[in-house]
Amino acid sequence: MKIHAKGPDFVEIDYTPMIDMTFQLVAFFMILINFSEAEADERIQLPSSVLAKPPQSPFEVPITIQMVKSGQIVMSGELYPDVNSIKPLLSNEKYVLESKHKSASDATIIIRAHKDAKTGMVQEIIKVCQQMGFEKFTLRARSETGY
Repeated sequence: MKIHAKGPDFVEIDYTPMIDMTFQLVAFFMILINFSEAEADERIQLPSSVLAKPPQSPFEVPITIQMVKSGQIVMSGELYPDVNSIKPLLSNEKYVLESKHKSASDATIIIRAHKDAKTGMVQEIIKVCQQMGFEKFTLRARSETGY
């Protein structure tokens, strides 16, 4: 007599625990990622200040300009020889803002300058930005906790 083995019917896997774990991992990594350091460049050592404090709220339209010790400018991840060479980039930023029905005055220029950079160069950055129509500026410094 032949015995016919009958295999199992269609087995359905419950994906709910796997989906729950995936969403928990996504939420966990979203909490851990610090986006404020994404703009930081390791060549720039910020000056320290007791008066430095974090901004009250995130800027609506931030534009980051960084200056290394030698006076070269870092913008959009590229190194530029001087302040005048970023004018086309600022013009492009202004054009993008206008295409979104905003003006240059809505943007905030974040200046991160090396602690040993010349102050006059920082003033030149502000002057060039003002010529392009930008009005809001903030200078980054490392918070010094004093007791």
